Amino acid sequence: MMHIKEVIVVEGKDDRVKITQAVNADTIETNGSAISEEVLQQIKHAQKKRGVIIFTDPDYPGERIRRIIDEKVPGCKHAFLTPKEAKSKHSHKKSIGIEHASITAIRNALKGVYNLTPPYESSIGRTDLLNFGLIASKEASNRRRKLGERLQIGQPNGKQLLKRLNMFQISKEDFIKAMEEVVREENKK
Repeated sequence: MMHIKEVIVVEGKDDRVKITQAVNADTIETNGSAISEEVLQQIKHAQKKRGVIIFTDPDYPGERIRRIIDEKVPGCKHAFLTPKEAKSKHSHKKSIGIEHASITAIRNALKGVYNLTPPYESSIGRTDLLNFGLIASKEASNRRRKLGERLQIGQPNGKQLLKRLNMFQISKEDFIKAMEEVVREENKK
């Protein structure tokens, strides 16, 4: 079984159970989006001692938790699942969460963690986003979703995309390669 040195921050008990089925790792649960000061202190301590991977659900509350922790505890790594990978196949509610993901999807997300660094000057600009139809076009949302899946950076909206590309230090070469794959895939349909 894959061993993870860092402590993985998840939203709740069901996520913890699923993570420990996929990998050998310790976790800290936020118990939802109202993260207590006590939990933030645990995360800060874990970050100093072993490092932290933030692995929250690919939905609005999960992104909110990720932003709060990233702001209060700099230097955390990030792992992402796509909404499709985290969608319940059995529930009539079609809920989304790490607890619904496959073991393989969880392992792949944890293999592809990103380490955020201070502001990184990328050669990717707003013009590149416009040229590839990632903003201000009718296919923008779908293209951002596909790009996020390929680069394992989550599913950012138009405002977040450039920031996330820079934050994760995605090279222009990798960005163009991923977008060419997205466009090729669309042209096959």
